[in-house]
Amino acid sequence: MATIDAGAKTGRMLIYRHSLVVRLSHWVNVLCLTVLLFSGLQIFNAHPALYWGQYGADNDPSFIAMEAVEDGAQVKGLTHIGSFTFNTTGFLGLSTVEGEATARGFPSWLTLPSYQDLSSGRRWHFFFAWLFVVNGLFYLAYGLISRHFRRDLAPAGSELTFTHLGHEVVNHARLRFPKGPEARHYNTLQKLTYLVVIFLLLPLMIATGLTMSPGFNAVAPWLLDVFGGRQSARTVHFLTAFSLVAFVIVHIAMVVLSGVFNNLRSMITGYYAIEQGEK
Repeated sequence: MATIDAGAKTGRMLIYRHSLVVRLSHWVNVLCLTVLLFSGLQIFNAHPALYWGQYGADNDPSFIAMEAVEDGAQVKGLTHIGSFTFNTTGFLGLSTVEGEATARGFPSWLTLPSYQDLSSGRRWHFFFAWLFVVNGLFYLAYGLISRHFRRDLAPAGSELTFTHLGHEVVNHARLRFPKGPEARHYNTLQKLTYLVVIFLLLPLMIATGLTMSPGFNAVAPWLLDVFGGRQSARTVHFLTAFSLVAFVIVHIAMVVLSGVFNNLRSMITGYYAIEQGEK
């Protein structure tokens, strides 16, 4: 791994941590996932309810739904999750649009476009979905050819012991981040998380997205059987998307807590700074 001496005055050394391909694919993913989330919420708002199996018509019961209901002289927003109902007035089910309380699944400031327009949301979503797929295939090919996955993401056997994993969990909980030589590489929790995202959540999101397409069903009708129907695929797609949102929130928090400038520099230039005394 390349290193650059940052000078005796700073007492720091820059190590080359991220390749150009990893950095480019990372920022393309940031753009794609941001647009996909906001445009996806626009699409969801066209029918803010989720079902399982082949259901979803003729007033079939949903297990997640958002709606606006009249309560005497007032209107309130409700979110249903299974048998539980939550009052989410002002955010989910009922939110303010141009100064007026309006029935909407997600509020306008979370959707692309902000106004209710299913066709525009679908165009944004489909364009960036295919850009996301192409970028993902490019990253996958690079990871296999360059051995990036095996070299940087595959944990060693010693890293998978309960003792080692427990030690890392405790360090994360106490916000003790790797120093010196340990900071040159991903820790085990990072490796496992990235592997789950790359090889489980992202493929699952793409597969369920394709399953919802009637045109693609003609090419691969077996996908409907795999996910138990188009409504099931829509539900898994939604839950997977919010699993990725949770990952991003934790990821950003760790970036900020462990040194936002140093982490951003490494993902822009490739170089990450460590203290020379910690080598």
